[in-house]
Amino acid sequence: MTRKLDGSRLVIATHNAGKLKEIGALLAPHGIECVSAGALGLPEPDETGTTFVENALLKAHAAAKAAQMPALADDSGLSVLALGGRPGVYTADWAERQWFEGDPGRDWYMAMGKVEGLLAQIGPEADRSCWFSCVLAIAWPDGDEAVYEGRVDGTYSWPPRGTMGFGYDPVFVPRGFDMTFAELPPEEKHRMSHRADAFAKLVADQFA
Repeated sequence: MTRKLDGSRLVIATHNAGKLKEIGALLAPHGIECVSAGALGLPEPDETGTTFVENALLKAHAAAKAAQMPALADDSGLSVLALGGRPGVYTADWAERQWFEGDPGRDWYMAMGKVEGLLAQIGPEADRSCWFSCVLAIAWPDGDEAVYEGRVDGTYSWPPRGTMGFGYDPVFVPRGFDMTFAELPPEEKHRMSHRADAFAKLVADQFA
């Protein structure tokens, strides 16, 4: 039997304001107050895993141990069929600026352009099928853990469209739609996203 959350406060192992907002909105109906690792001043561990599950667990355990309270970590990314599943677990890394590219931080437009450039090299026959994956890991300070996985399929679109969402949302058109995640109202995206899929499984297990 999976261990249940027995408190109302949960550390979200992220320094990403967009991700915290999205996760907080999904957990709010269940009476869970979310505080980010960034707000607590917790360091970001190196993501040395080669899978979403490994990285999510690594971040969740690091935050739970440092904060001495349950922690939830999300590891998610975009995989493109024609690129053999890349960028996958390296989704965020593709957005990292090098020292000679200006201020440090993530440049998502640059990352989206890298994917498009590789697809352009393949040519117009490139299969633009892609999917977002999300793994949610809960860890407790004593080492217990639980994992939930979600996915949403779609098509890689170019050029980027929309101003809502974050990351690769402006180039992802979910199956059955003609708008990108960044063009859809947030509440509609939340109903179908990879994170929503993983959260549905977490809620069914933790709050049912």
